[in-house]
Amino acid sequence: MTEFELIARFFSPATTHTVLAGGDDAALVAVQPGMELVVSTDMLVAGRHFYEDAPAYDVGHKSLAANLSDMAAMGATPRWATLSLALPAADEAWLEAFARGFLELAGTHDVDLIGGDTTRGPLNVCVQIMGEAPAGKALRRSGARPGDDVWVSGALGGAALALAHLRGEVELRGDDLAAALQRLQRPLPRVALGQALIGRASSAIDVSDGLAADLGHVAARSGAKGVIEWMRVPVPAALAQHRDQPLARRCALAGGDDYELCFTADPALRPDLDALAARQALPLTRIGRIEAGQGVVVRDASGAPLELKDGGFDHFR
Repeated sequence: MTEFELIARFFSPATTHTVLAGGDDAALVAVQPGMELVVSTDMLVAGRHFYEDAPAYDVGHKSLAANLSDMAAMGATPRWATLSLALPAADEAWLEAFARGFLELAGTHDVDLIGGDTTRGPLNVCVQIMGEAPAGKALRRSGARPGDDVWVSGALGGAALALAHLRGEVELRGDDLAAALQRLQRPLPRVALGQALIGRASSAIDVSDGLAADLGHVAARSGAKGVIEWMRVPVPAALAQHRDQPLARRCALAGGDDYELCFTADPALRPDLDALAARQALPLTRIGRIEAGQGVVVRDASGAPLELKDGGFDHFR
């Protein structure tokens, strides 16, 4: 296939809310009145963000899911995406599976693929996503205040546990292995939750680099301190029985790749957030609080601070 045959065959789906999609030098989109444009970009590099032999469908899914999670963290409605690929070769079977993983998730969230680029080179996937949020209402990292509760969605540590299995650090079997691999390879971005948190959460971030590190970003932008109560942090069943082990703490507090939301809210909203969790059939758990000060501290059941040897994912470490 030529480059343009590749694009036409795999990456030219119909669009639903785009003025002009692929085919010209640039796409045209129109933001609805009263909305602001929300933009994010992520790059996934083979050997760094996913194994080079990872299933192509999963790579397609995850490359968009990571960007959708950024929209969720802002409370935005995702609308448009661009996709740039560096490919060692135009492998039709790989491209078909990759495109299916990407476009099926795009369809789930009504996201138009409106353009991008392809080139030959080491396998890299770069996605830019754009969405809309009500003007002045998007969730930010800078709104946490002393006295706020700290919440997380879902459970944390599953993706990192899967990586530990793949690296031979731990052996998982049966349902535990299937659940962990699902979290790593096909994460579910919490887009509906993010939208529902507008007007409820005082700040939000997605857990992509590790809970402690990501809450640290909120604390830094808000000029406050985040306190995590380790025994409250929700973890998968495979980690729950080993909560006192270093691996469990590393996976849940520093592992990342879970793409859950961590957010802060006024304690008066606890009943409302419990009701929201029930409506969305998604666990929301209070794991700590915001205090005056700076940084993040994790406390054990007795209230003593836990030392974290690994603060979270860093691309240059």
